[in-house]
Amino acid sequence: MSISPLMPVYPRCDVRPVEGDGCHLITEDGRRLLDFASGIAVNALGHSHPALIGAIQEQAAKLMHVSNLYGSPQGERLAQMIVDTTFADTVFFTNSGAEAVECAIKTARAYHQHEAGDSGRTEIITFSMAFHGRTMATISASNQEKMHKGFMPLLPGFKYVEFNDLEAARAAVGPQTAGFLVEPIQGEGGIRPASQEFLQGLRDICDEQDLMLVLDEVQCGVGRTGKLYAHELYGIEPDVLATAKGIAGGFPLGACLATEKAARGMGFGSHGSTYGGNPLAMAAGEAVWKVISDEDFLADVRAKGERLRSMLEQFIGNHSDLFELVRGHGLMLGLKMKVESRPFYAHLRDNHDLMTVAAGENTIRVLPPLVIEDEHIQEFMEKLSAGAADYVVPEAAAA
Repeated sequence: MSISPLMPVYPRCDVRPVEGDGCHLITEDGRRLLDFASGIAVNALGHSHPALIGAIQEQAAKLMHVSNLYGSPQGERLAQMIVDTTFADTVFFTNSGAEAVECAIKTARAYHQHEAGDSGRTEIITFSMAFHGRTMATISASNQEKMHKGFMPLLPGFKYVEFNDLEAARAAVGPQTAGFLVEPIQGEGGIRPASQEFLQGLRDICDEQDLMLVLDEVQCGVGRTGKLYAHELYGIEPDVLATAKGIAGGFPLGACLATEKAARGMGFGSHGSTYGGNPLAMAAGEAVWKVISDEDFLADVRAKGERLRSMLEQFIGNHSDLFELVRGHGLMLGLKMKVESRPFYAHLRDNHDLMTVAAGENTIRVLPPLVIEDEHIQEFMEKLSAGAADYVVPEAAAA
C-alpha cells in the first residue's frame, strides 16, 4: 500500500519526541528541544509534572471508565471546582476542544428553542480568521476556505463578520440570530486579541436582544493569559464558554461551561458523550485545576509573561528586517513577522532545537508551559536570537 498506516492528514516534521522533561522534549535520536509550543497550549504544567502523573496513576489503578448512566463523584467534584472559580453554573465534559465548541453551539441554539424562547433564532455569527475545530459544525463556523476544501457542503446556520468590527457585528444581527461565537484572543489566526470595545460591545448587544455570547477559550483559557480565562481581562462574562487544551495538561479533556439561564435547553437526552467526563480524565483535570486556579500561580504567569514580552520587544528592535510587533497576553504571545513565518519556525526547530508554533498573519506563536522559570526564558531568548542571526529568508518566503 502507498498510504501510511497513520492517515496522512498532518504535515509531520522529522522531530520524533519520545520523552518529555519539564519544559523540554527529547527525541528518539537523543535531541533535547526547548518546548515553547506546549503541544499548542496543551502542556500547561510542562512534561512529566509529578502531581499530574500521580493523579493519573492513582485513578487508573481504581477506575478508568464507567457509563454516564451512573453517578459521577469524580465529575461532580471537578465541575464544582470549576463552578466555584468561574462565571459558570454548570459544566458538560467533553474529550476535545472541538467537542466543547459543538456543545456550546448546541447550548446557544437550545436556549432559544426552549419553550420559553424564540425557535426561529438558530443562526450563530462568527468572525474572520477564527478557528473553532475540525468537525463539520466547527469548520462551518469558520470563514477559512482552506478548511472547507473537500468537505462541502458546509452546515447552514453561520454568518461570518470581520473580527474586531463591532458595527459589522451589530449590522449582522437579525431575527434569526441566536448569538455570537468568538475567541477573545484568536490563536490560529495569529494571536489577535479582541479590542475592549469589540468584546464589550458584543456583550451589550447580547444583553439588549437576549442573545447568547459564546466564547471559544480553547486556546486562550486555563491560565494561558495570566487570568483563569481571557474574558476576565475585559471585565465581561459570557453566557457559554468552550474550554480544553491545557485543562488536563495533556490528557484529552474539554468542557462546555454555561450559566443556568443559558443552559435552560440542555435537559435529559439533549446531549451526551461516551467518554466525556470519564474518571481518568476527571482526575487529570482536577490535578491541573488545583494548580492553575490558584491566584498566586496566575500572578506568576502574568509576571513571567511581562518579562518575556519586554525581552521580545527589545529583541525585535534588533531585527526590524524580520519582525513587526509583539502581541498577546500572559504566556500567549505572538511575534508578527514581515516575512512568511513558517520557514522561520522550521529553522528554529531544525537548527536551534527550539519549538514554537506558526500561525496566521505570518505570526510565530510563543506558548510555553505555564511553569517556565527565568532560566527557560533566558534559554529561549538565546535560541531565538541565534536563530534570527543566522536565518536566511527563502526567496519564496519574502513578503
